[in-house]
Amino acid sequence: MGEWQGIGGGLAVSARMCYDKGMERQVVVDGQQLDLYEVMAGVRVRLVMREEMEHWKALIRERHYLGLRHLVGETMYYVAEVNGHWVALLGWSAAALKVTVREAWIGWSPQQKQRRLKYVANNARFLLLTEAEAAPNLASRVLAQCVRRLSADWQAVHGHPVVLAETFVDGARFPGTCYRASGWVDVGQTEGYGRHSTGYAEHGEPKRVLLRPLFRGAETWLREPFDAPQLADQSSPVDLNRIPIGGKDGLLAALARVPDHRDPHGKRHSLAFILAVAACAVLAGMRGYRQVADFAQALPPEALKRLGVRPQESTGKLRAPSEPTIRRTMTRMDVQAFERELGAFQARLGLRTAVALDGKTLRGSGRDDRKPQHLLAAVTHGTKITLAQLAVGEKTNEIPEAPRLLAPLDLRATVVTADALHTQTETARFVVEDKGADYIFTIKDNQKTMHRLLGAQDWALFPPVHH
Repeated sequence: MGEWQGIGGGLAVSARMCYDKGMERQVVVDGQQLDLYEVMAGVRVRLVMREEMEHWKALIRERHYLGLRHLVGETMYYVAEVNGHWVALLGWSAAALKVTVREAWIGWSPQQKQRRLKYVANNARFLLLTEAEAAPNLASRVLAQCVRRLSADWQAVHGHPVVLAETFVDGARFPGTCYRASGWVDVGQTEGYGRHSTGYAEHGEPKRVLLRPLFRGAETWLREPFDAPQLADQSSPVDLNRIPIGGKDGLLAALARVPDHRDPHGKRHSLAFILAVAACAVLAGMRGYRQVADFAQALPPEALKRLGVRPQESTGKLRAPSEPTIRRTMTRMDVQAFERELGAFQARLGLRTAVALDGKTLRGSGRDDRKPQHLLAAVTHGTKITLAQLAVGEKTNEIPEAPRLLAPLDLRATVVTADALHTQTETARFVVEDKGADYIFTIKDNQKTMHRLLGAQDWALFPPVHH
C-alpha cells in the first residue's frame, strides 16, 4: 500500500505500509516496524521541544495538504510518540474571527465574542504519520489525549486557559470520523468565505464546523454575563452569575438600603448601581479603585443591565461608572451601612463561612505628635470583604474592642479566626454564646500554661475530623 491521504477533518495521513504476520499486526512508523498493540497502549502526546520545531514544521509542510500557513495568533505544537517514534503531529492556533454557526451554538452576542474569543482554540493541523487502516482508533486516541491537556498547557504558555476547541473539516476530503469519535459536535458549516488582507472573500469551499467543550458546561461559561471563575484570572472562587442581583432578596435590594447623601443634581448613576459594581468587583478579587474601575469598564452590556444601569438619556448607551465616580462615591458614602448590608447579603448566600479579626495601622496616619491610627476589622476569608471596621483608641487596645466590632454582625454558622492576641476566654465565650459561631484562635507564649499543655499532647491521638 503506497503513500496516501484521507480519513479525518483537519487531518492528513501519510505513511508507507502495514501487514499482518499471523495474528500480529505490524505498523510501519518512521521506517520502524511496531506492533499495533504497542502503538495503541504506548502512544503519548507531549509538547514539541524547541530543538524539534524545525523538524515538526518540515513534516507539516511536506505531508499536510494545507502546508504550514494560517497558524496565527497564539499557537501550540504537539507530537504523539511511541517509544520515541513520532506517530502524529498536532498544531493549534487562535480561533477563527467569524464563524456564524459557532456563535449561534454558543449563544454569543458580538460583545461577548470580542471579550471571550481568546478562550477558544483552533485545531488547525492534525497529521497522522501512520496509515489509518493500519492503526484503527489511533487518531481519536491521540486527539483525546491532546484535548485533555490543552487548557493547562495554554494557561502555562499564554497566561489564560482555553475551554472550547474548534476545527474545520473539508467534507470533500475527509468525513471527520476521528473528531466525532472523540466527542466533537458538528454544529453546521461555514459560508464558504476566507479572510484576506482586505476583508473576507468567497472561496466556494464551505467546511464543516466541529466543536469540543474541554470542560462540562464550558459553552455556558462563554455566554454568561459575568466572567466565570474558570475563565477569569482572579483569586475569588465566587461565580457572579450565580448571585441573585434583582428581586427583593437580591444584591440591588440590599444596597438600596444604604443611604444616598449625594447631591440630587447631575447624578448619572444610582447609588445602588455603583455599589453593586464595586461589590461584584471585590467578590471577583479586585482590589483598589483602579482595579474596580477596570472591572467595571470591562463589563459587557448584559452584566450592566443585570446590575441596574440606567441608559444615557441622550444616546441610550449603557455606561459603566468611571474611576473618579467610583472613588468619589465610595469615599463619601455611609461605609458602615454598606458593609452591614453587603455582609448580611453574603451571609444569606452562604458566601461567608469564615471571618478573620484583622488589626492594621494606617500608613502615614501619624503626623506631628499624633500616633498612627490603628483599625480593627472583620474580614471574610477568600473574598476578603471588610464586614465591619472601627478605630482603636489610644487608651485601649484590640482585645476589648473585638466584641464591640463583632456585635452587630450575624455570625451564625461562621468560624471566627484571630491571632494570638485575641486568644482570650471572654472573646471565645462571646463568639460562641452570644454570636452562635465557632472560633479558631492561635496559641502562643502569651498563654504560657495552655501553650505548654498543648505542646505535651500526643497529637497522633487527635486526627483531623473529616466531614
